[in-house]
Amino acid sequence: MTIDELRTEIDRLDSELLRIFNQRAGLALQIGEIKKQRGMAVYDPRREKLIFERMKSENGGPLDDGAIVRLFERVIDESRRLERIMTNRDKRVKE
Repeated sequence: MTIDELRTEIDRLDSELLRIFNQRAGLALQIGEIKKQRGMAVYDPRREKLIFERMKSENGGPLDDGAIVRLFERVIDESRRLERIMTNRDKRVKE
């Protein structure tokens, strides 16, 4: 493949990742709403550890496990941040 063809494929994958990230965030918001209704904490370190362990076990490279964990840490951090923003927004709306 040429560089342009490879870049086109990267662009396609980036668009797919964007769609998937937003879909995942939407699901995280739904979970956040359930947690809020049940009085549960947004942060669940046990769940995060399970995600990291599962992703490392499924990782076939070329990214090493450390890179995979860092990527998923970021994705999870952003989902948690979004949950907090929405929870705080909901509190302000009710006031």
